[in-house]
Formats: sequence, structure tokens, C-alpha cells
Amino acid sequence: MDFSLWPAASRTWTEILEGAEYAERTGWHGVWIADHFMQNGDDLSVPVNEALALLAGLAARTERVRIGSMVLGNTYRHPAVVANWAATMDQLSGGRFVLGLGAGWQVNEHEVYGIELPPVKELLARFEEACQVVRGLLAEQRFTFDGTYYQLTGAPLEPKPADLPILIGAAGEKVALRIVARYADEWNHWGLPEVARHKGEVFRSHCEAIGRDPSEVRRSTQAMIEIITPGDTEAEARRDKLVAAGRPTVMGTADHVLDTLAQYSEAGIDELLIPDAFLGAGNQRFETLERLREEVLVKL
Repeated sequence: MDFSLWPAASRTWTEILEGAEYAERTGWHGVWIADHFMQNGDDLSVPVNEALALLAGLAARTERVRIGSMVLGNTYRHPAVVANWAATMDQLSGGRFVLGLGAGWQVNEHEVYGIELPPVKELLARFEEACQVVRGLLAEQRFTFDGTYYQLTGAPLEPKPADLPILIGAAGEKVALRIVARYADEWNHWGLPEVARHKGEVFRSHCEAIGRDPSEVRRSTQAMIEIITPGDTEAEARRDKLVAAGRPTVMGTADHVLDTLAQYSEAGIDELLIPDAFLGAGNQRFETLERLREEVLVKL
């Protein structure tokens, strides 16, 4: 199982770059950036850097790690524009870029920016068409598409990337995972090992329905992960707050974290993302990540 770093877009560019350089230097597999314009909550004062600019900067400033979007919101990014941008990102990164796509979901950013967030049925129908548009532009010399939501006529995309993986972030079991089965090279969702195991079985049934081998799709997930020393009341309070908020959380002794992360691999997960949003600032963040790497990740 591979391990990748997920720097929070609320950090400064310098902090994000330092995180990516740390990941590259110490053997992490990739670096992922979320695509949002604001925090999902009431505190609108928290800064959030724009994802496409961050990803381009990281592609230019790193050499080894994979760089990926986790994930681009379809409601505010037209798929034809995304496909063209991703093809250029493939060049900037030397073929290390993973195009992560999602339907879009965060209510408050749609409200404040006046961006339409359709009902779920339409949202997913739009997203499925968007996947077809991206796939078509990447594969065909001139792509024509006459859908309900998108129309293209002899549209070019040049130069084409040699091999650009498409990741879809999705968890809905009836429709979203069917879209993943049909269009994704990689699939991501949040959750603890038991969730990954269950989602994997649902996904397998969608693959079987269309005659696809589910092992063709690389799987990734994430949770709030940290080694905490017994008696560290500050860390324990942080863990309790995350759990109460419904965040998938793996925080405890090194043995507890090691045992839990091993279950991800058994559940079919190929890559585990480590968010750094709650790991402190400055040296504290890197000390926490390095402890996790040395006491757990290298053993897996």
C-alpha cells in the first residue's frame, strides 16, 4: 500500500510547498490538493488557496511524487476546460499528474458564489456526461458530443497526454459507484477499513454488471491519522472532536494505528492519503508526520 500527503489548501503556498518537498524527500508516493474556494462551515475568514494554481506550482517544483486533484468540482469547472488544463498539467508534471474528478457537493460555496447546485439526480447525470466529455477529448482527434448538459462539435484537444489517469471521488452506492466502474482508472472515498470493505463489494457488483475487472481500478481512501501518546490530553481532545464531527479517525498508539492501517490493505485499498489539516504548524507538522512515517508507514 502506498502513502500520500494531502496538504490543506488553507495553508500558505510556502507551507504547501514545504509539505510536498518533505513528501518527495522522504519517499511518500504522492501529493493531493482539494478543490474548494472556502471552508465547509460558518468561519469564512479561513483562507483557502485555489487548487489549480497550487497543482501547477507543485508540478513545476517537484520531480518524483505523483500530483493529483482531490477532486475537481464538476459544477464549477466545465469538463472541456478541465480536460485541456489536465493535458497541460501532464506536460508540467512530466506525466505524474492524476486528474481527480467529482460531481460537486459543498453547499455553502455554491450559495455564496451563486453557482447552481442541482438536485442529486441531475447532479450525477451532469457528472456522468462530464466524464464522457473528458474521456472523449483525451481519446479522439476531434470530439463531438450531444448531451443533455454538454454539447461539443468537432472539439480538439492537443497535445494529448500519453497516459493521464482519471480518478473519481465518489461514495454513493446506487449511481455514483456505477459511474466509477464505467469511467474511472482510480477511485477515492473517505472511510475507515470497514467502510472500504463494504464499498468495495458494492463496487465489485457494478463492475460485474458491465463486465469489468474491479482490480483494474486503483483504490484510495483517507482518514484523520495521527499517533498520539497516552495522556496527551490535547491530542485526545482533538481526536474526540473529530470523531464527534463524523470524521473517519485513526488516532491512538503506534500499535493501534499500525493495526488499523493494515486493515485498509486487506480491504483492497492501494493508496492511503494522510491529511495534514489538523497536524499543527511549522516543525510540529513535520515531527508528527515523521513519527507516523517511522513508526507505522515504513512497517507497512
